Amino acid sequence: MESPVRSGFAAQSVPAQRSRRARWKDGRLLLGVLLVAVTALAGAKVLSSADDTTSIWAAERDLPAGTRLTADDLTTVRVRFTGTDEANQYVAADADLKGLIVVRAVKAGEFVPRQAAVNQADNDRTELPLSVASGRLPADTAAGDQVDIWVVPKDPEQPARKLYDTVRVVQIDAVKGVAGGSSRRQVLIGLEPADLPKLPAALAATGTGEPVLVRRGR
Repeated sequence: MESPVRSGFAAQSVPAQRSRRARWKDGRLLLGVLLVAVTALAGAKVLSSADDTTSIWAAERDLPAGTRLTADDLTTVRVRFTGTDEANQYVAADADLKGLIVVRAVKAGEFVPRQAAVNQADNDRTELPLSVASGRLPADTAAGDQVDIWVVPKDPEQPARKLYDTVRVVQIDAVKGVAGGSSRRQVLIGLEPADLPKLPAALAATGTGEPVLVRRGR
């Protein structure tokens, strides 16, 4: 019998070995990914809290009252405050210094308080306190409103007269008293230097009559 002759060309090929793909269900791989993610989050948290500070101005030298503030008088410091309210008590380093003066002495190295650094116009303003019956001003009068101040004499034969034109309400308190006709509001009016010559006559008029506030348009 003749046996079949196998040629090298007819030999069966060996199947190619395929590399196995990494499977995400591998517990060790999942654990490694989780550890990397946790480490990244922790690092981001540390970096974000590392600079949890606020830049404010501090005095570079002793600043006497009346000093006009410039960048040469101040130095920037970064402070970590416990809250926004505490930080807002001081002049921020990005605040506009133009027109600001200190109204009390500030020592070298001291943080500059907002109450100690005011605008020149505010410093020059004189404040006139008035006790006004609640029915003689708009009920919703608020700080910042512009008003005309009139006075109504107690003598009904005397006409009302205007004391001031377009002055600003600086502060106003809540209604005082229980009876509507007797309740009063304590109002603080800001007077500019040009208004001061009228002040003696205005004080005399309010002593003999009732002030009335007429609000200008908001």
